[in-house]
Amino acid sequence: MTSPVIKRYLIALNKYWFAIPVGMFLGVAGGFAFGSLQPQPDPISYRIEGVLRYTRPAVTFSETGTAIQNQGRQLTQEELLVPSVLNAVVSRPEVIEETKEIRKASIRPDRNDNSKLSVIYQTTKEEQGKIVVAALMEEMVNYSRQINTARWRAIIEEINKRLPGVLEEIRAAEQDLEQFIRQEQTALLAIQAGQLPGAITGNQEQQRQIQLQLEGIEAQMRSIESQLGLTPEQAYTSAALSADPIIADLRARLYQNERQMELFEQDLRPDHPTIVQLQRDRESTLRLLEERAAEVIGGNGIGEPLVSSDRIRQDSSLDPARRQLAQTLIGLQTQQESLERQLQVAIETEQELRRRYETLPNKQLEQARLQQQLELKRNFYNRMQAKLIDAQTAEAETVSSLRVAEPPRVAREIKPTPPLPLWMLLPVGGAGGLVLGGAVVFLLGSLGGILQTMEDIREFLQEREVEVLEILPFVDVYDPNLGEQPIVVPAYSPYLECYERFRSKLRQVEGKPKIVLLTSTVRNEGKTVSAYNLAIASARAGKRTLLIEADLRSPSNSQSLQVTLDPASTVEPLLYYGQLNECIRPVPEVENLYIVPSFGPHARAAALIESAEISQLLADARGRFDFVVIDSSALSLCNDALLLEPYTDGIVLVTRPGYTGSSMLAESIDRLEDSEEFRLLGAIVNGEDLPIRPILVSQSANLINQQPTVLTHR
Repeated sequence: MTSPVIKRYLIALNKYWFAIPVGMFLGVAGGFAFGSLQPQPDPISYRIEGVLRYTRPAVTFSETGTAIQNQGRQLTQEELLVPSVLNAVVSRPEVIEETKEIRKASIRPDRNDNSKLSVIYQTTKEEQGKIVVAALMEEMVNYSRQINTARWRAIIEEINKRLPGVLEEIRAAEQDLEQFIRQEQTALLAIQAGQLPGAITGNQEQQRQIQLQLEGIEAQMRSIESQLGLTPEQAYTSAALSADPIIADLRARLYQNERQMELFEQDLRPDHPTIVQLQRDRESTLRLLEERAAEVIGGNGIGEPLVSSDRIRQDSSLDPARRQLAQTLIGLQTQQESLERQLQVAIETEQELRRRYETLPNKQLEQARLQQQLELKRNFYNRMQAKLIDAQTAEAETVSSLRVAEPPRVAREIKPTPPLPLWMLLPVGGAGGLVLGGAVVFLLGSLGGILQTMEDIREFLQEREVEVLEILPFVDVYDPNLGEQPIVVPAYSPYLECYERFRSKLRQVEGKPKIVLLTSTVRNEGKTVSAYNLAIASARAGKRTLLIEADLRSPSNSQSLQVTLDPASTVEPLLYYGQLNECIRPVPEVENLYIVPSFGPHARAAALIESAEISQLLADARGRFDFVVIDSSALSLCNDALLLEPYTDGIVLVTRPGYTGSSMLAESIDRLEDSEEFRLLGAIVNGEDLPIRPILVSQSANLINQQPTVLTHR
């Protein structure tokens, strides 16, 4: 078996073969152009090399000077070969001729000694190159000294620029500390002298004394309340009413009025004028009693309980002894309210003292923080002063960080490589173009979105959980003398065995489908060949089989079975399908096989597919035949297959390597599986390169004179 990769490449080569000659032509043309445009070899050049070494003063007293020298030992090529150095070298009279080449100089650290730098310059003039390298090293030494000088000057300028700001920060910190001490001095002294704890303790003792007094008063009030049977509010009301002479007079008048009414009621009727007059006097006196009681008691809700004259008469009837107890109870209530207010004030005072006491540690911490901040700013100022003095000391110690260790010398002579001859470039270009064309063919085959091999299609179907019913071979002419054709009409055909396996696999599907519809995603995938050969295999197995050409958008292929289409069928297509004896034709060369030829292509194919005549044809075919195969249009062209599917037992998708697109196949599978109306029985892989058993001449001698009829894989 051929490798899938090789298969995929051969299929792509069959489609994009033109990339090979185009690639070879471009490769040869490129080789010729490269050979023609090769520049002439340059003259011999010299690599001049000088060595610089990092250095430092023999004695240093300042930290700034040491740091500057250490930074000077880290100079890179970009920092040394700056425009100022190059311009200084170019401006010298002895190197004026090297103006254009001086910028090609480079610097490389020594691999064995980190303290060395190699200055490299390539030129065609040996002596002039040595002069340029010597000038470069001298200017680099001077530039290093300038860098070190600029560094200590920058340090001094930065310190002098920041010193005034640090002084301002110190003054601000001092002012913050002084202001805090002035504001919180009293509290700080109080905590130091221990006054707040004593005040809190004294306040707590005062609260205990008040609570003891309140308990004694409450005990006296409970005793008097039990004796009187009155609350303090009721005692106040009764005492006030009992002490008022007007209320006492009104009570006496009421008493006298009630005695007279009792005497007269014994002899007189209720409507007697005397009784009526006495009743009016009583009501008037009661109204005066209620008004006087409201005046005596006053507002603020105190007199609200006195809602009736009977209650007023009862509350105003205290004797002198009970009146004295009521007044005592009222005084005790007043004293109780006063003590409760004193206790509330003492509690609030204690809370304030405690709050102040709790904030004292925070004040101490704030004072310590301000003092620490002031000390830090003073220390920072002192360090800046020390750094300034150290930087001023470094002025006398500043020297260049580089010195010349080795003078310029010729390190190597560089001889140019001769150009390649044209007779070598042309074959190399052609071979490269051949490889490039092959790569382009492989790339185009990979990017086409087409499933190129049987393995690709089978793996794709397995991922979609679609059953692969059979792998069918590509039906090709095996023996020209026997007239082998895509439709396996001869009983001896070696391809018939593959389609018999396909038919048997369909019988194993759940429900044993009787009417099967074959369709594909696009044209040329072999659905028609598969439908014809499946019907022939079923008829060869002894099953009464009907093949229906339902692809009304393509010409009929019934002539390949020696069946001629009636020309009159195109005039009245509905009448054609309505007469079963006319549209169902027997196949002369295959026993048990019948066919309904198509008269396509037809302009109203969809209307015919949805007609009652077609549905009646399929219903009659289910009862009259053992197996029915329907060849329908591709899914990418129309929905004819989906319109016919409800009259069938399921759909079989036909695929073919090199023709079936992955996106179109996935869309078709999703469309069929996502709908409850359709049933996807499985799929077949058609047109695969499979080994076929040879044909024996003795088995086919009686069929040599058959004329072949070719049906394309549509």
